[in-house]
Amino acid sequence: MYFASDNSGPMHPAVARAMMAADSGYQPSYGTDPIMDGVRAQIRELFEAPEAAVYLVATGTAANALALGTLTQPWQAVFCTPLAHINVDECHAPEFYTGGAKLSLVGSGDKMDAAGLRARIEGWTKGDVHTSQRGPVQITQVTEMGRLYTLEEMRALTGVAREYGLPTFLDGARFANALVALDCTPADMTWKAGIDALSLGGTKNGCAGVEAVIFFDPAHAWEFELRRKRGAHLFSKHRYLSAQMQGYLDGGTWLDAARAANANAARLAAGLRDVAGLEFVEEPEANMIFATLPRHQHQRLHAAGAVYGLWGDLEGDADERLMMRLVCDWSITHEMIDDFLALAKG
Repeated sequence: MYFASDNSGPMHPAVARAMMAADSGYQPSYGTDPIMDGVRAQIRELFEAPEAAVYLVATGTAANALALGTLTQPWQAVFCTPLAHINVDECHAPEFYTGGAKLSLVGSGDKMDAAGLRARIEGWTKGDVHTSQRGPVQITQVTEMGRLYTLEEMRALTGVAREYGLPTFLDGARFANALVALDCTPADMTWKAGIDALSLGGTKNGCAGVEAVIFFDPAHAWEFELRRKRGAHLFSKHRYLSAQMQGYLDGGTWLDAARAANANAARLAAGLRDVAGLEFVEEPEANMIFATLPRHQHQRLHAAGAVYGLWGDLEGDADERLMMRLVCDWSITHEMIDDFLALAKG
């Protein structure tokens, strides 16, 4: 009954097979391997972006921070939500890799809207040497609370950014989960919606550790290459990153894995609606569920071996409500879900 994170699951067999196939003989290093050539071509085709610059790194933090470093000047502000991964989960890596750029928070939670973004941008006076200058807009899809931006919402945000001449970066750690939930194309959810650069997640959806960074304007390519090397994120045995992404994309594995993760979460959410005392914090839209239960119910679940995210201590007022996060990946079985539900309802 392990629902702590989609980071914690195993590799998808297709990814493992691709890595084993790559583990033979000799191949050029540092991203010049032929597998990477195929990955680059495949991503360009999937995104309908034949000129896109495509790179691989091993972690989501590296993808976000290096991409933002490429798009941001040190004296600028990056506009993001208070719950954005770059604000609460990356130990100031974006500020470090941008050379000190400031994060400017929009709204009060995991999503921003066009009016709030406009107001926040206007709050930084253009041309005032005493303040941060306006910089990129960062959007997370799926959000940190498991919600989705509709394509219309994304276009509204990128439209505001464009009015001010600002680029937009999409943190897509769970990009595939959002894609299948919205039933759209990769192009629809990126450059056609006004996105300039994307981190395409693999680690949370069946890979061992790989993320793609995609710039739809190839003019950013050389600077990113320099920043990746200078930041110590250029793998010498790059073929093992390439092979993961190859196995992930080939045959639609990435979409199949995301559909399975979302379906597992939907099955779990449907059962949780019958759990006495449980209240959803947000309506589940992808593969993450946020809900609250009284502490005594959390105590019983944990005592029985359930593992999930918990905000608060297990010791304290038995009736105090604590928030939980349940995350499903492609590998979670129906039996695991049903066992958890039986325990929760008991």
